[in-house]
Amino acid sequence: MSTVSVVVPSLNDAAMLRECLRCLAAQTRAPDEIIVVDNGSTDDTVAVARAAGARVVSEPRRGVLRATAAGFDTAVGEVIGRLDADSRPDPHWTARVAERFDTDPELAGLTGTGEFYGAGRFWRWVGGHVYLAGYFWFVRIMAGQQPVFGSNFALRQAVWERVRDRVHLDDPHVHDDLEITMTLDADMRVEYDAELHVGVSARPFQNVAGFKRRASWAFHDITLNLREIGWRERRRRRRTVLRARRRARSVVTDDGSRAKNR
Repeated sequence: MSTVSVVVPSLNDAAMLRECLRCLAAQTRAPDEIIVVDNGSTDDTVAVARAAGARVVSEPRRGVLRATAAGFDTAVGEVIGRLDADSRPDPHWTARVAERFDTDPELAGLTGTGEFYGAGRFWRWVGGHVYLAGYFWFVRIMAGQQPVFGSNFALRQAVWERVRDRVHLDDPHVHDDLEITMTLDADMRVEYDAELHVGVSARPFQNVAGFKRRASWAFHDITLNLREIGWRERRRRRRTVLRARRRARSVVTDDGSRAKNR
């Protein structure tokens, strides 16, 4: 079975982090290591992480991509899971991640959506059906690839090593999930798994300025990456990979049929 590291960046989010780590402690398949990346916190983030038995990595340069990269760089697992401090993974989250990667050696990444808590029914519906559904739809078009969602995804360590030098670590105004999605190669298959359940805080809808900042960073990140590899070229590369996979499956099917007929 693949070893699984779980990375949780945190900036002044000790209360939320405590609950996230409690959920990780209750997993039916325990992570092989838990890494909390302290991104310059002034609260009890470090103390909470150490009390829960997590390994603490310090990344004083502010920025979620920098914090995520610091955790990924030190992770020892063959698969690296990524949660936010406000994520609440269900008890089977780590087991589901390990199972999917073990049964599919060609899987590069796995992601699920989020189920919002801490808001009324209307905002939970908006969060799931507009905010996150819109993110997955729009970014898939722009990237030519299934996007990962920062509060709920996992990558193979080998995939991170391949894209590590392409992500824009010098830019503090990028989202780590969007940045990683945009730098994946066309042959790096990411799958969406509806069974990968994680609760996420509805905080994005409680602050208009914060919501606008998230959106502006997203468009900045997409523009930054499309300048390097254009939208048409991304789509062309993806189509080439998909055609090659279909041909390979066809050959396997034909060989299998002939063997059966013999």
